[in-house]
Amino acid sequence: MNEKLAAATSMGAVTLLVADLDAMTTFYRDVITLQVQDAAGDAVTLGRSGTPLVVLRHEPTLRHASPGSAGLFHTAIVFESQAALAGALFSVAQHAPQTFTGSADHLVSQAFYLTDPEGNGIELYWDRDRSDWSWTHGQIEMATLYLDPNAFLQEHLVDGAPNTGAAQIGHVHLSVGDVETAREFYVNRLGFDATASLGNQALFVSAGGYHHHMAMNVWNSRGAGPRMPALGLGQVDLALPNADALGELNERLAHYGTEVRDDGRTLTFTDPWNNILKAELAA
Repeated sequence: MNEKLAAATSMGAVTLLVADLDAMTTFYRDVITLQVQDAAGDAVTLGRSGTPLVVLRHEPTLRHASPGSAGLFHTAIVFESQAALAGALFSVAQHAPQTFTGSADHLVSQAFYLTDPEGNGIELYWDRDRSDWSWTHGQIEMATLYLDPNAFLQEHLVDGAPNTGAAQIGHVHLSVGDVETAREFYVNRLGFDATASLGNQALFVSAGGYHHHMAMNVWNSRGAGPRMPALGLGQVDLALPNADALGELNERLAHYGTEVRDDGRTLTFTDPWNNILKAELAA
């Protein structure tokens, strides 16, 4: 049995369950600079260059989760260039500066953080070239260094702030109840590699040598149990490169007794906190 996710695994779209579909669509379109790709019934899909990134699903009967619950920490969108990232950051400064919560140079990336109108965390970032990353004993070297957003805009914003260029979901960061349970599920069962950890506070995992495709922390949620239905995170999609990789994942999950819904094209399952994950073939 193959114990690892395929190296070419990447992240697919993130589904958010929302109370106000119109307001959230406006935010992700006009502030985050994503394009509406599909709007049918109670769901809107937004993305960049044909790639779906965020699916908003209207769930008016749900309420916000109670403080300290497991769920989404942030959805992280990676832009293909610093200029494209600067265009999105400029849009945030223009249209919703109050949503900005901070910025950091992580050595592997430059990142800017904000919160959407319904309290979901967002990271907008650009990756440095992999040749500039440093690894020590199999662990990626990351830090949280000061990054001046105004200086970043002055250096990288193109005249007219064109909101062009490709983007994709770079990683998804979850709030969980404890790190060891997260490690057992995401590393041992799902097959990610652990790339960094902060003791019993946070774990970073990836496939194929990326700095992290997913992360889990307990900063706001230590001791949290399984989630009850609530607004916020609806589903995290994983994009696998081929049918063999999908079959190997199915075999691994079955081996560990994880319940999987298999429709022949996708695998849907939940983590220990009832976060829904769907694995499918990359487009």
